[in-house]
Amino acid sequence: MPRGRLIVFEGVDGAGTTTQAARLHDRLQKKEIPAYRTAQPSERPVGKLIREVLGGRQIENPGFATMSLLFAADRQDQQDADILPRLYRGEHVICDRYVHSSVIYQSVTANDPAKRPWIKEINKHIIAPDITIYLRIDANSAEKRRAVRGGEPEIFDQKLFQRRLIDVYDSIGHIFPEHRIVTVDATQTIDEIESQVWQAVGPFIDPPKK
Repeated sequence: MPRGRLIVFEGVDGAGTTTQAARLHDRLQKKEIPAYRTAQPSERPVGKLIREVLGGRQIENPGFATMSLLFAADRQDQQDADILPRLYRGEHVICDRYVHSSVIYQSVTANDPAKRPWIKEINKHIIAPDITIYLRIDANSAEKRRAVRGGEPEIFDQKLFQRRLIDVYDSIGHIFPEHRIVTVDATQTIDEIESQVWQAVGPFIDPPKK
């Protein structure tokens, strides 16, 4: 059985990664193509701790190294217990955020691009995605979407921090030259974004019959 594809959505908070991951999953299910949708942090034990930290309910003012190690541990656990078994069963796995988020968010937290190699190193056993969709959005639009979404703000939601993240995310192809990365304008309508995502993902997920 051919191995499933790993499709990752990346972008700052408010870019629409969760919405588009869900839409792609729904599209594949309607086509009766085996697919599974997940996210990072995961719903596994370390991932639940991270969500508590992001909500400000655990570990006051965690440093970049603490967060990097927590995310790396959660990612490795999720890969071994969940992602790899599904891929090898032939399922396509759609993941909302991945290693890229750790490298970008935590190096910006540290205010030091030189931290990126170390963050990559602690994730060295994580498999590369087959394709990464970077949903590119400006800080003002992202802030408005987060406001509409509601909920308690997380520790990374400050507008200035989000601007700095966007500057680094725009270099995602340079930071991860070994990855296949497609940039999509996330200021478009949800339907327009979904259409462009499918243009990028569809050909090798659901190739045309000869």
